[in-house]
Amino acid sequence: MYIKTILRIFVACAMLAGCAGPRGKWSVDDTTAVTTPAAMQYGTYDDESRRMAVLLPMSGDAAATGRAIRTSVEMAVLGAGAENLDVSFYDSARGGDATQEALQSSPDVIVGPLFANDVRALRDMKSGDLPVLSFTSDANALGNGAMTVALMPTNGVEAIVREMVADKVNKFIVIAPDTESGHLLAGVANVAAEMYNTPLVGAFFYTERNPDSIKATTIRASMNAARSAAHTRAREILSDILTTEQLNVIERSSVIRQLDKLSKNDVLGDLPYDAVLFLGTGEDTKSVASFMRYYGVGANDARFYGTAMWDGADIASDITMSGAKYVSLPDTNAEFVAAYERVAGVKPNRLASFGYDAANMAIGMLYAGKSHAAYLLDPSGYIGGDGIMRLRPDGTSERALRIMQLDGSGEVKVVKEAATDFMTPLYNIEQRHISPIGEMQLQTRGVNAMNYITVPERLRGKYKSKTYGANMTLSSNAQLVDVVSVVPEDTSDAVVLQNYKPVKLAPVKQTLIDSIEVEE
Repeated sequence: MYIKTILRIFVACAMLAGCAGPRGKWSVDDTTAVTTPAAMQYGTYDDESRRMAVLLPMSGDAAATGRAIRTSVEMAVLGAGAENLDVSFYDSARGGDATQEALQSSPDVIVGPLFANDVRALRDMKSGDLPVLSFTSDANALGNGAMTVALMPTNGVEAIVREMVADKVNKFIVIAPDTESGHLLAGVANVAAEMYNTPLVGAFFYTERNPDSIKATTIRASMNAARSAAHTRAREILSDILTTEQLNVIERSSVIRQLDKLSKNDVLGDLPYDAVLFLGTGEDTKSVASFMRYYGVGANDARFYGTAMWDGADIASDITMSGAKYVSLPDTNAEFVAAYERVAGVKPNRLASFGYDAANMAIGMLYAGKSHAAYLLDPSGYIGGDGIMRLRPDGTSERALRIMQLDGSGEVKVVKEAATDFMTPLYNIEQRHISPIGEMQLQTRGVNAMNYITVPERLRGKYKSKTYGANMTLSSNAQLVDVVSVVPEDTSDAVVLQNYKPVKLAPVKQTLIDSIEVEE
């Protein structure tokens, strides 16, 4: 532990946190007024000894994360300067043995663990009045005094759906990884869609980091098969009219213009949505988005949105993502970042800053002079290293989020700042009440080429098209279009017209599409 280094740094850093009362049941007084969030540490230190146990993975695959959080916990403890506070660390990678040892030390508070299974086991083993400040985002692992300081995924999904409503999105789809969390996040989006009256009309899932799965998923989500077939049929009809019918100058000009326009695209037809919400990581999103654009979902067809999982990803300079919006925590406190970097030699990640929050909250609770529940569940919340936050009686957390937008050049701008208090409730969705959803195929009228081309009125009875689309729902007054295919009898012969000169298109560089590199 870098005690000497930390002590030199933390005379100034104590200001970051601001500053044992009896324990109480885990509920909140509904009559407590919501005011401005406070610093996490306050109160007066006394001579009574208090104990904090910290459960973190110090060995195994997650050891680096555990060490990062440990560093921030040590920073908070030393910055607080509470000499009668005893802090002990336990390696949660050892499982139940470490948990038993931590509980046998008779702690007043436990910081950690990191993973849901460890939190769930600790919750079931501890006494109901022992507070736990963990780092899991799984609401089902919480309760009975086990809480989390992590960002709940419901917060991010609800916040971005609310932004979609502000952007006047009419209908949207979600594309998520085919994982337990991916299906849960899709369920959150489904509830948010109903809550904010913005219909979710499709849900698609892919295997993470799997190009073939991502490609197949985007083909379905973009309606590529139906729109490509409609595009081909439209060109067939217009080409046949141009080569077999007697057209006047105006009719001929119209048909040629339409063929030129069709030659610049590979698909035809409107999409039954105008936004896509990506629920995967930034890296997966880059791949999915590139395929979506490649398969005909242009910037004018659908806007792109994402969650806090884009935060820190190499996504800002991707031109495919230009204009996309996502939610993010506010910038981490600059003084903490600088101090952490001097101690650890690297910048802190979000979990490290959550560790700093957890330790400061624990210290503030221990010296607040009021019940643990009254302190931890203060509805006004607290000022953390990543903006304001508060804990809920069910153990979940609420963190204020801002809205970011990409411009494709590497710049990321804040388009909506995070809230600075909880006087107006930030969220309405509770994660424990969410059910995961499965794949939801698009319900659409399909695509009919005749709705997107102009045929001379006198020929409309002769040229028709089928409606393409595997999943079609028709309103009661909708009319089916007769299926009639009219093509030249000899399609092997080239047709040459003196007055028809197609427009030469600039080449489009499509590099390694199967490896997910698309340059438009």
